[in-house]
Amino acid sequence: MRNVSGNREQAVAGHASSGGGSLGRRSVLGGLAALPVLAGVGTAVSARTAAGAARPASVPAVTDGLVAGAERRYNAPLLAPGTRLVLPEGIQAASVLDYYHHPYLASAESAWPYVTAANGTRVDASVIPEIGAPTRVAVLTGFTNGWYDVIHANGRADHVAWDAGQFPVLWIYGEFGATTEAPFINRIYSLALQPLSRNPYSRAR
Repeated sequence: MRNVSGNREQAVAGHASSGGGSLGRRSVLGGLAALPVLAGVGTAVSARTAAGAARPASVPAVTDGLVAGAERRYNAPLLAPGTRLVLPEGIQAASVLDYYHHPYLASAESAWPYVTAANGTRVDASVIPEIGAPTRVAVLTGFTNGWYDVIHANGRADHVAWDAGQFPVLWIYGEFGATTEAPFINRIYSLALQPLSRNPYSRAR
């Protein structure tokens, strides 16, 4: 798979050999099985597009040039309980609360891998939970090297790297089957990851 670029010149997401030490040398064993969805590369987008297809219509549009990198979305059956999300050291996470109605940032950040889930519990977001776990949405910051590894429970792995100078924020959205309202109705088990040029959320409701 060739790299894709946020400005058609610099790589936003792809398979890199730097930025992750030994992780960067890991071959992508997932191959086509991961089949990531690429969305909004190098374009000014609304908050809804930047935060993925599941963003509720009540979220206002962003007008000051939010730019989104390539979104990758992992779904069942490849995404399974025990899948791990590995990030560089020093990452901070700010949970997005009340995501499906009036999303806003939590009042305090936490050191990755801990985030606040939709039911208010503090969870280790580096491990994908069992079906029925509450939704996890967060904005991650502190990237000097932009990369993450998704290591699946079956041993497959996907290494993704991007230009952290251009996209210093990573949006993470995990829906694991606990949401009862339409169109989810307890049926969605998915993890989405997307680099952003800035944090699109306010700390005010």
